[in-house]
Amino acid sequence: MPVPETPVPAIPGPLVTVDWLGGNLRRVVVFDASVGALRAGGTRIPGARPFDLDGGLSDHGAPVPHTMPTAAAFEEAVRDLGVDDADAVVVYDAAGIYSSARAWWMFRAMGFDRVAVLDGGLPAWRAAGLPVEAAAAAYGGPRGSFTARPRPGLFVDADTVAAALGDPAVAVLDARTRERFAGTAPEPRPGLRGGHMPGALNLPFGELQGPDGRMRPAGELREVFEALAGRRERFCFSCGSGVTACVLALGATLAGYGEGAVYDGSWSEWGMPSDRPVAVGG
Repeated sequence: MPVPETPVPAIPGPLVTVDWLGGNLRRVVVFDASVGALRAGGTRIPGARPFDLDGGLSDHGAPVPHTMPTAAAFEEAVRDLGVDDADAVVVYDAAGIYSSARAWWMFRAMGFDRVAVLDGGLPAWRAAGLPVEAAAAAYGGPRGSFTARPRPGLFVDADTVAAALGDPAVAVLDARTRERFAGTAPEPRPGLRGGHMPGALNLPFGELQGPDGRMRPAGELREVFEALAGRRERFCFSCGSGVTACVLALGATLAGYGEGAVYDGSWSEWGMPSDRPVAVGG
């Protein structure tokens, strides 16, 4: 007797809980989007596939790290990871919510909305006593049929950000630490100037999360954005290399704002020696 196909669940929103994922683990595609040292060895949620932002899921022909690939390159990479158009996708990372939001935003920028971030990431999964297994270096399953359908405007360039800085209806929010924003702490990438874009506002991405590493409730998130940006409803998000800017994008989405834009080059581009203006101080 044939085994019936397992139906793909509806994604309940931009975030899913560990309980939800635990109950739907065999019905969704799960990606580990950890970056840097967090990718080395360790454990994973059972069956999770590597979403390598340090490798094939970034454009290494670009002058700055973590640049969004072309639509064609993203489509090929995601097909190689076995994703079909009808799948539901959950992304997580080993830090909590750090680089997983970048993977979530990339899927959305390619027109794929059946994607969510695991609230609290791998630490929350482990804290709940849910099973883990040895991490796999690569995905070895069948190829998928994913189709990229790019949405213009979810990733923007430096000229678009420069225009946004002069638009009183738009708030440009920088997710870096307050010390890096002020220029009192050195940039981790050599050769970059310290400081921030004149007119940008500082919202360190960690301030959108509680002490347990989960995102704060929607009402609290709304209060954070309103305290900083007032009544403005349009946002452009920046950070060091376009990764934690996506945590701000996630927070704004949860708070009920419309789609913002992520500055893909972020400070890795703007902070290069150039004639683009830089401000220091708070």
